[in-house]
Amino acid sequence: MGYFRERIDKMAGYTPGFQPKQTDVVKLNTNENPYPPSPAVLEAIRQTTAEQLRRYPDPFGDVFRRVAAGVLDVQPENIICTNGGDELLNIAVRACCDADRPLATLGPTYSLYPVLAAIQGCPAIEIDRYAPDAIGQLARADAALTIICNPNAPTCDLLPVDALADLASTLSGVLLIDEAYVDFADDNALRLIRDFTNVLILRSMSKGYSLAGLRFGFGLADTGLIEGLMKVRDSYAADAVALRAAAAAIVDQPYFKENVHKIKAERRRLIEALRVIGLDVPDSQTNFVLARCVGRDAEAVFKALTQQDIYVRYFNLPGLEDKLRITVGTPEQNDTLVAALEAVYKG
Repeated sequence: MGYFRERIDKMAGYTPGFQPKQTDVVKLNTNENPYPPSPAVLEAIRQTTAEQLRRYPDPFGDVFRRVAAGVLDVQPENIICTNGGDELLNIAVRACCDADRPLATLGPTYSLYPVLAAIQGCPAIEIDRYAPDAIGQLARADAALTIICNPNAPTCDLLPVDALADLASTLSGVLLIDEAYVDFADDNALRLIRDFTNVLILRSMSKGYSLAGLRFGFGLADTGLIEGLMKVRDSYAADAVALRAAAAAIVDQPYFKENVHKIKAERRRLIEALRVIGLDVPDSQTNFVLARCVGRDAEAVFKALTQQDIYVRYFNLPGLEDKLRITVGTPEQNDTLVAALEAVYKG
């Protein structure tokens, strides 16, 4: 009908994971934390006043920036608060990219990246993450914005931080390291913002802190980079409730670490159980695993699980068509999944 720009009419939008309406299911398809958020979060929400809801929130989110800075050993000015990690990605693409300034990524990876490039109308360069010298190819592409998901979704692997530092030192543009899953990894790249003015770290409160329903994320970078990104974000990027809840969550580090420890332990147990069944499952640095369905059609297995109200993620994409992405759930959820997969494989 001509309402939209031509590229919007022609592009395919991002496809989010299926959200079943019922709650009495085994939902392992969108990498949510299976445990509730800290009790301090619920108390912070309960203590939110009518006056705080009547007014606009602090545009910079200082209630969160101050406490997060103390936890992460940075300055509040090194932090930008956003409406989920996805908004930070959107801000970075809008701030850095245009028709002459490309976006570069390693694939397969988070499928939102090329969608944002298409919306912005910038070239999207995707380099095979398994190709020889993949990081070198990224460096030579020298895009205006280079995004590396680390640990990567959906492949679960972690690139060495030293390799990311070498890449940052060669790029003339911004290196955005998407650490949405870093709470479950062996290392992180936060230290790079002290050495490089072009490194932007994305962090999420959805995974380790159990706040996926709240939509709160943040970025960490040199103050000059943060100031530039501030020009592009919404006037009030995070609401008053989200700011208070996220601040309470990040302060309660003992609760956070306990949940992460439980998920890591279940991750190991789940991987071993899936391998016994016959699936090919590499080690993971995230709160999910990527399982190759050896001897079975992955889409058929996915559908068989769905019929039993067990939801995992299937991507009909090159390199992923024989695999299932499975979130690490509670011990009970994982046991239900394993039993169903055993029955599918025996059948």
